[in-house]
Amino acid sequence: MELRQEVLEEMALLRERTPDVNGSVACTVDGLPIACDLEGKTGEQAAALSAALVAMSRRMLSMTGQGAFEETLVSGSAGFVAFYAAGPAIVLTVLAGPGANVGLLRLEGRKTAAGVAAVAARKH
Repeated sequence: MELRQEVLEEMALLRERTPDVNGSVACTVDGLPIACDLEGKTGEQAAALSAALVAMSRRMLSMTGQGAFEETLVSGSAGFVAFYAAGPAIVLTVLAGPGANVGLLRLEGRKTAAGVAAVAARKH
């Protein structure tokens, strides 16, 4: 099975385990889309923005000596966007609705990112 399909399966499991999740995208740290579970045609734009935000987050962590990037959570008036490291070369971005259980989102987002990283490691 190809990388895209296996990553989409991990994303589907995330939706099953976390009812407040309403979409996700996986991309390379360079912003190239790998798999997209978002409504509409926003996958490529979301991938590019995800890579940019993670690059900025990694730079901030490095500059301040806070260790390796794990996640960034953005809270908005209509929900959340969470960004997770899925190994050294992949970013998992997860969208959740307002009132989402942030603890569950973080737990399941990290679990899914680890699953995506494992899939990518098997493919390389």
